[in-house]
Amino acid sequence: MSDLSNLRANLRVIFSAAEMALRSNLTDGFVFFGIVIQPTIIALLAFWMLRDQGNDAIIYVVIGSGMTGLWTMALFISGQAISGERWTGTLEMLVATPTPLYIVVIGKTLANVLQSLVAMVATYALAGLVFGVLPRILRPGMFTLSLFFAVISYISFGLIISPLFVLNPQVRRLQNGLEFPVYILGGFFFPIALLPGWTTPLSYILPPYWAARALHGASSGGAVSDILFAIGMMILFILIYGMITARLFQRILYKARVEATLVRQ
Repeated sequence: MSDLSNLRANLRVIFSAAEMALRSNLTDGFVFFGIVIQPTIIALLAFWMLRDQGNDAIIYVVIGSGMTGLWTMALFISGQAISGERWTGTLEMLVATPTPLYIVVIGKTLANVLQSLVAMVATYALAGLVFGVLPRILRPGMFTLSLFFAVISYISFGLIISPLFVLNPQVRRLQNGLEFPVYILGGFFFPIALLPGWTTPLSYILPPYWAARALHGASSGGAVSDILFAIGMMILFILIYGMITARLFQRILYKARVEATLVRQ
């Protein structure tokens, strides 16, 4: 009964943190730019270049543009989940509460990732309104399953970079430079086979690559085995990143509660 009560309490915290993050994001111009304006601009350019290539190319652009919104939110907004608390002076209170810090960060990251799905909806609508094309998703069931695990994989990735940016400010200085390389290595708009061979292992260790591969495959009617393999890789990285996240949050709490150095950085 105690475990069930703890689960309910943690779920309440997750949903409360998600609600607060959504409310905060609604007034943030950068969030609006990241999930609406930037993906729309990218989609417009890609639609214009591929307007005569048929449904496969158009749906590829829709998925790719949506993935850019997901990655931008994970990198810049979820990545600041702990740093923002430190800057506003609330980190001390969070690390002193009985609720684990990672529960709060999960809620904030969940809100950011779900909100960024607006980018995919916006580019889908753009294809119909501006270019008169409504791209079809050929395997809707597999697409839904792929999207579910894509959201979880982005949350797991956000849970890594959020404490990492706090523990190592040197890594955070690379934040701006990490956006477009992941667009390329993740295969958001074109297959990674077009890239130099030495970049392929870099793509394989990125959850966004496997998310894009599963979504592209499901939308264009790819082989079910390939889609399931990509989903399996997302699950694998979710588990691996979960273990890394646990160690990072332990370090965060140690620096905050024992060393009392985290909030002074």
